[in-house]
Amino acid sequence: MNLLPKASGSRPRIACEISPDGVVAARATQPGASLEAVARAALAEGAVMPSLRPGNLVDGVAVVAALRRVMDSIGLRANSRAADVTLIIPDGAVRVLLLDFDTLPNKLSEALPLVRFRLKKLVPFETNDAVVSFQVMSSARNAVRVLAVAIPQDVLSEYENAVREAGFEPGAVLPSTLAALPALSGPEPVLLANASSASITTAIVREGILMLHRSIDLQPGPAESTVPSTEPVYPRAPTEPAPVTQSPYTSPTLMADLNAELHNAILVAPTSLGTLTDPRLAERVPEIARAALQPSGAEPVMGSPAEEIAQAISVAIAYYEDNVAALPSAILSAGPLGADGLRRILQDYGIATTGGVQVHELIDTTALIGAGAPGSVPRSAFAGVAGALRG
Repeated sequence: MNLLPKASGSRPRIACEISPDGVVAARATQPGASLEAVARAALAEGAVMPSLRPGNLVDGVAVVAALRRVMDSIGLRANSRAADVTLIIPDGAVRVLLLDFDTLPNKLSEALPLVRFRLKKLVPFETNDAVVSFQVMSSARNAVRVLAVAIPQDVLSEYENAVREAGFEPGAVLPSTLAALPALSGPEPVLLANASSASITTAIVREGILMLHRSIDLQPGPAESTVPSTEPVYPRAPTEPAPVTQSPYTSPTLMADLNAELHNAILVAPTSLGTLTDPRLAERVPEIARAALQPSGAEPVMGSPAEEIAQAISVAIAYYEDNVAALPSAILSAGPLGADGLRRILQDYGIATTGGVQVHELIDTTALIGAGAPGSVPRSAFAGVAGALRG
């Protein structure tokens, strides 16, 4: 199973995404066209827990039922001839890395073992038993840059088997943020944040070059921060937030974090998107990390998922400023948290301010014309399926 996009037009015209926040599906007849239909089914908290170990689908029965509901809603019949789908899985279930080689054989059978060998010290699982996909992003004399995606076979099988049990066939599999990237347009540098209740992934793209791809698994907050509310809620900032808008480098913790990521080679060098750019929900988005994010007005809880999201974006802003020589004017939102939720967190932590860095939805409203998406669902929840169907 290839974990990277296929050539333009060759992917199934149905895409579905399984995440801790629900199951999303969409249909588009032509590559690059507006989505014709979208649907979403919510999942109970804890039904999906992405990780690099088996047991991601804690409530597999609920996931299969959700898949059947969303597929039926967009008009796809189970066990039909046209039952192939593009499956999008959480970033937390895969590892995305950049590898540099002096040379690399042209034959896949010869190149793949070399890629696996290089991954051995970079991923926390046995690469010989993992599914590994790679693409050569750039090639010059004595320099070959490769984008590699790796996932344990038994973890991938969980997601694929759920799709098959629902009566469909995964014709392509993509990690969430890589799936969303083709939805980007224009040559200007872009900072993308893909936030869910389980993780935050930041990516920077400049003129078709992927400069950063960094994923952080969010840790549950203290028990006293639990919010049994039906509304998405977000924490207030600490009394004296770090002045990250003035200089992201002012925090030694953030700088150490960034240096650690550089050392671990997690997609921090320019990477040509190349073939990555080949080219939305009848239920509302569930509470975002409702067991960890506090309501506005509560005392701040340090180490909360909201603080981790703010720190992750601060690191990305620092990298953006270092490589683009300017602060980003906007952050594009992908994932179920949505631009409003992300904006609230970043405003509380002093990162997004009036007249400063703005937060916008990655998906334009024109992409959802005729799709029947309810206004209560953030457009960013469609980012993965919309990007996947661009191909």
